Amino acid sequence: MRPLHQQQGLEDFFRRLRTAPERVLLLDYDGTLAPFRIRTDEALPYPGVRDILDAIMESGHTRLVIVSGRWTRDLQPLLGLRRLPEIWGSHGWEQLKPDGQYTVARMNEMALQHLADADTWTAEIEARGGRCEIKPGGLAIHWRGLDQDRIADIRSLVFQNLLMKEMQKTLVWHDFDGGIELRVPGRHKGFVVNAVLAEMAQETAAAYLGDDTTDEDAFNAIRGRGIGVLVRPQFRATTANFWLQPPEELLDFLRQWHETSGEMK
Repeated sequence: MRPLHQQQGLEDFFRRLRTAPERVLLLDYDGTLAPFRIRTDEALPYPGVRDILDAIMESGHTRLVIVSGRWTRDLQPLLGLRRLPEIWGSHGWEQLKPDGQYTVARMNEMALQHLADADTWTAEIEARGGRCEIKPGGLAIHWRGLDQDRIADIRSLVFQNLLMKEMQKTLVWHDFDGGIELRVPGRHKGFVVNAVLAEMAQETAAAYLGDDTTDEDAFNAIRGRGIGVLVRPQFRATTANFWLQPPEELLDFLRQWHETSGEMK
């Protein structure tokens, strides 16, 4: 059961949602819509999520945006939705629109060269039990399920290579739940929130749902324009306005969004 003040705050938000001229729902994927899996290609949405997202999109009352660190081409089949949603992948470097139009933002050439150099470490990382995910603007190194000694070994390998080649001058190290990522700087999930809201009316009812520290940029960006919702089994320190435990409370939120946004003003 959520604290009373949180229940009241969500009720206030849904009242505003009912009469808003526009609505936008921004959703992280891993850890939010889908549980974490050791094999990232097995991370399917929680049961019931696809049905309610399909219903939200088909109603036509909401701009639905998926915001993920994943490569869009890897995320799309996992979503398994009847319609193509708007997807911003690779922490905002890619945009795939519902009509299929796809763009990748221009990146710093030296950063891209350093990222290509980092790709050559994948064999060493995988020999230590890690799993590498190469995508536009980033290299994610996953170690979920490994013991602490192996994790420390992988972190040390990446850190030493980063310093040896002076890649820290052009790439940014980000920790996430279950690994680390080397990224070309300049884009993040907060960038996506700002870009989407800039295209919408000031009175738009907006929400961003996410779970990880990589979602904090988005929670900060939406503050004052909408609500940030932390979605994870255990609470952590966050700038989000509310906390929901998946999957039941997540599904309740999405169903209430669908029902409320479809009501007559």
